[in-house]
Amino acid sequence: MIKVFGHKSPDTDATCSAIIWSWYLNEHSLRDAQAFVLGELNTETQFVLNYWNTDTPQLLEQLDANDEVIVVDTNNPQELPENINDVQLVQLIDHHKLVGGLQTAAPVDITMRPLACTATVLHDLMGESVVSALPREIAGLMLSCILSDTLEFRSPTTTPHDKDVAEKLAAQLEIDLHSYANEMFAAKSDISSFSDKGLVTLDSKKYGVGDKNFRVSVLETTTPQTVLARKDGILSAIAEVIAEENDVDEVLFFIIDILNEEATVLTYNDLTKKVIETSFGVTVEGDTEVLPGVVSRKKQILPALKL
Repeated sequence: MIKVFGHKSPDTDATCSAIIWSWYLNEHSLRDAQAFVLGELNTETQFVLNYWNTDTPQLLEQLDANDEVIVVDTNNPQELPENINDVQLVQLIDHHKLVGGLQTAAPVDITMRPLACTATVLHDLMGESVVSALPREIAGLMLSCILSDTLEFRSPTTTPHDKDVAEKLAAQLEIDLHSYANEMFAAKSDISSFSDKGLVTLDSKKYGVGDKNFRVSVLETTTPQTVLARKDGILSAIAEVIAEENDVDEVLFFIIDILNEEATVLTYNDLTKKVIETSFGVTVEGDTEVLPGVVSRKKQILPALKL
């Protein structure tokens, strides 16, 4: 059996793409596959699975050297199990930039395309004949991935093809795309069940800037004031995360306001102030800074970071 999974801190695209591709392999190939997750799901992803009557994938607790795996929605070893280079990676499907560091003992099937989400890549790999006859729940998961990663087409990562695929899937499912997206974002904005530390690590990627290593955390919401009301606790949790992780010098915490299309970043010490000022050409005067138009970590935040 092939184990299919995405990155740590699994979001909607990583989780649902693993489910979608496992379904495809089981139904349209000779391979047996099972989807897994590498961590706790966020509220949006759990809403999506519940909405489309799909079971939550099993948590992958360990990998053995003889395991065959398929990785979706990342190619970064830091976002994968520590022994990822020791297992049999047979396929990788992604939409992020090439990071490097993955190693295999045999040739591997790799598909990486400049699209807004992995599910759009999967759509294209399946072909129109398969997509037109998708089970309702699989089509729903695919649509959810696109809406999540594009913030309903607000993100600059959105391509015309992503939008076209989403609109066709919505028509196929006979649902109102905008209303469904609003339901997803409302679920995403409910952070009441997460601890402050959970918010810091919920959607987070490690990223090197100069001689410093950052954990870049993003929280997408329609109610940013709900997050800012917990600022003191989040700052304490950031200090705890830094103390626990030997490879992280600092945490950059961005609150993405989906509706107003802007980011508020916590600038709570000299290093965070410096990197935000240098990267975005602003003058930071307090412990938060609003960055108009910034909604995408992939396209607007990570590429801009510098010291």
